[in-house]
Amino acid sequence: MVRILNIYTISAFVALAGVIYGFDVSSMSGVLGTEEYKNFYGNPLGTRQGAITGAIAAGSLVGALSSSYLGDWLSRKVAIQVGTVFWCIGAGVQASSNSVGMLIAGRIISGLCIGITSTLVPIYQSEIAPRKIRGRVVSLLHFAIAWGILIQYLIEYGCSFLNSQAVFRLPWAIQSVPAIMLFIGLFWLPRSPRWLASKDRWDEVLTVLAFLRTPNSDINEPLVLAEYKEIEEQIRIERELDVSSYQELFSKKMRKRLFLGMAVQGLSQLTGINVILYFIVYVLQSAGINHTLLVSSILYIMFIVATIPTIIWTDRWGRRSSLLVGSVIIAFWLYVMGGILARFGEPTQVQNLPYTWVIVRHPAARHTVQAGAYLASAAFAMSWGPIEWIYPPEIMPVRIRTKAVSLSTATNWTVSFTVSLVVPLLYRKISWRLFMIYGSLNVASFFFVLFFIPETKQRTLEEMDEIFEHGGPIWRSFRGIRYTGQLDQLAREIEQGKFTRRTVHVDLCDDVERNGRRKSVR
Repeated sequence: MVRILNIYTISAFVALAGVIYGFDVSSMSGVLGTEEYKNFYGNPLGTRQGAITGAIAAGSLVGALSSSYLGDWLSRKVAIQVGTVFWCIGAGVQASSNSVGMLIAGRIISGLCIGITSTLVPIYQSEIAPRKIRGRVVSLLHFAIAWGILIQYLIEYGCSFLNSQAVFRLPWAIQSVPAIMLFIGLFWLPRSPRWLASKDRWDEVLTVLAFLRTPNSDINEPLVLAEYKEIEEQIRIERELDVSSYQELFSKKMRKRLFLGMAVQGLSQLTGINVILYFIVYVLQSAGINHTLLVSSILYIMFIVATIPTIIWTDRWGRRSSLLVGSVIIAFWLYVMGGILARFGEPTQVQNLPYTWVIVRHPAARHTVQAGAYLASAAFAMSWGPIEWIYPPEIMPVRIRTKAVSLSTATNWTVSFTVSLVVPLLYRKISWRLFMIYGSLNVASFFFVLFFIPETKQRTLEEMDEIFEHGGPIWRSFRGIRYTGQLDQLAREIEQGKFTRRTVHVDLCDDVERNGRRKSVR
């Protein structure tokens, strides 16, 4: 129990990267409607505002692609620290920007951090977590994102009452605080045992596993030795392939997993959540709702609350069923929003607005649109939001994990950048039809998950080969493949002394007795 709490504590702390990501999501939505922002930057609309909003996704794409090299070379945790440095630089440039170009440049630099951390944090969390709580642990990243969105939005709401450029400069400067905290705190956290194994630092692998899995860091605990053995065997098999990691990444054996990881990340950005989170001010104004800064905060509170059930039960519900249910609910509410706007809205006569269609009367209609936005975002927070971070890292072997997840995350940011760029333009051009398009994309996602996404809950990272190479037809079962108990069986056999093939020498840390313990494992 003590070590389980340690894993939660470590995972929750590295999830500060999610707070940073959340700060990005609402870094624009809270200032878009302020006169100070519009006056200073020339009231950017359409593609121009899309370029400002999407700049951080462009930087994130570069950061995600570079994370595979940094994560394998420097380790997961040191690469995350590099990302926080980029974030602080970007926040400073944004807060001091004197033009749209400088603002875009600052957001691109900040995006480098988002790309690096959004790739490596879920990998790090997956690699330190036991199979039974891996989904819960990685879900903490999405929970932190939700908190970051709300905190930044409330900061912007408070600053909106100022009568100066501090309305937008102060919130952008404050963004550096969680990055500084994460950079400093990571010095005290362990490295990933899977990364240590990939570098043949086997003594440290066993020491870290003992720290993470047992109350007294007992390296002789059977479950610790069993997990050590699984990692060792997986590394051995991967090295026997004698191919480069890039050859393996695009090999026939791994191509399907890579595609599924990229698809989950890409489809999550096509649920319509970006329209709601990034441009909620436009949506509510189009519905005829005033005081959007305060009203929007309710959206972000619901986003947090809706994530909690997933954190608690995702390892029981499974990844697949969460995505299926989420797609249906999101599609329903987007169709409702589009239908209500089409039925009760009308073209606006005011020029230079970010929207061209508005509900002038009909209070019930406008509040239905508001409720639809709330409930669609809540459905995303319970399904696609957490699962998009859980699924890609856990289905890939350690040898190519960072490269595969970096490509998956790069897909996320490519789609996100495109969406951020075109949504302001499309919202002005086709108005309510945009919600119908996104509703249909959710329906398509439902069938994609139904026929192609296998269940991975309750399986160790080393058992994923069995799922993808020997599993039955995906569409026949909502439960996925049953856990075989392979790790538990290996632990029992080790405890009974059946394994004697290999001797592992463990050199303990300075603060523990250094007596060269030995344990026989096969």
